[in-house]
Amino acid sequence: MPVTPSSVPTVKRTRMSPAARREQLIALGLAMVRDRPLEEVSIDAVAGAAGVSRALPFHYFESKQDFHVAIARAQADEMLACTAPDPTLDDPITMLTRSMSAFIDYVSENRKAYTAFMRGSSSADPAMREVFDQTRAVMAGRVIDHAPKLGISVTPVVEMTVLGWISFVEETTISWLTDPVITRDQLLTLITASLPALATVVATVS
Repeated sequence: MPVTPSSVPTVKRTRMSPAARREQLIALGLAMVRDRPLEEVSIDAVAGAAGVSRALPFHYFESKQDFHVAIARAQADEMLACTAPDPTLDDPITMLTRSMSAFIDYVSENRKAYTAFMRGSSSADPAMREVFDQTRAVMAGRVIDHAPKLGISVTPVVEMTVLGWISFVEETTISWLTDPVITRDQLLTLITASLPALATVVATVS
């Protein structure tokens, strides 16, 4: 159902710095998108929830699409924070397993937003694609940084393979969210075991 200002909680209107107000609007949008399609998160709804005029958000965002990109970036930052590798772990496989476990839990809890961002109509927008690419680059960098611990020398082929593996993780997880033909633990095993398997294959072509 369409989202209207009256259908979401409102907050008491207070004076804020421009940076704080912008962060508030993004946070409200991020909260809304957790249980509804991105396309239904309107400027009217966010302004109503913030207790401000409809015109005010346009002081911080050039358009509705610009606001949606900001929400996507906030969600990406949130996901990267909760999946960050534990630096206290020495074993890279254990580190990978914990990060991927956190990834599965995060997208499970935010499945509507995650699926909409990855496969919704806005995913074709160049600015939105830039957010996706930057997020994947961070995820790939984490894997590549720990590749030497597995005895893997970083080469262009390895970098290409890691990016391909990240796409595999994303698509497999989305498919699982849509049709969970295996258990969560089986999914975790599938996506974590696939990376060392790919590394073995890469060694034969590098």
